[in-house]
Amino acid sequence: MSVTEMFSYIQGFLSADQDVREDIRKVVQILEQTAREILTVLQSVHQPSGFKEIPSKCAKARELFCTVRTQLADLKTKFPVEQYYRFHEHWRFVLQRLAFLAAFVVYLESETLVTREEVAQILGIEVVREKGFHLDVEDYLAGVLIMASELSRLAVNSVTAGDYTRPLRISNFINELDSGFRLLNLKNDPLRKRYDGLKYDVKKIEEVVYDLSIRGLAKESESGGDK
Repeated sequence: MSVTEMFSYIQGFLSADQDVREDIRKVVQILEQTAREILTVLQSVHQPSGFKEIPSKCAKARELFCTVRTQLADLKTKFPVEQYYRFHEHWRFVLQRLAFLAAFVVYLESETLVTREEVAQILGIEVVREKGFHLDVEDYLAGVLIMASELSRLAVNSVTAGDYTRPLRISNFINELDSGFRLLNLKNDPLRKRYDGLKYDVKKIEEVVYDLSIRGLAKESESGGDK
């Protein structure tokens, strides 16, 4: 093979690779739009009247996740299954956002931490790497950490809405989450930096709870709930 033929072959390879990446980008753009729609639905829970609408908003979000599953199924067809990590950078961000949205929905519904398996089920993808397009454990953890920031905001807005017990429950949940993350030896730099943000979320929520206790609102809410 001559030098010219060799470089012509390489150019063909590069062109094919770019075509695959362009196809992936198109689907990811549509996924990002759907993720924004889900976020818009869920953002309304931060409004003073939003807490009453949590069940209906979560139901609407789950409807939109049906669209996400269809779009992810389309994404799977755009590249060879064994080359997941070669193209992972293209959908990593949106997959983390979708993991966050799934985690937030589950928390709003049950005030529990979503498992990686549950997120994968909601998104219609795999957990086990060998089975194909899957939810990488680090993408799952990143989604959970994004949710923690959202919950710190929810704790503040709960007080504004006159819900004084919710911040206490959020505080307990976030503290358990923080304890869990302390058990992990995080080597991933972006993930470790995001975990550093969890410390600020914990502090922010603790300040909300402290303010409630100083004003006697937490005790009033607790005694009101006991009656």
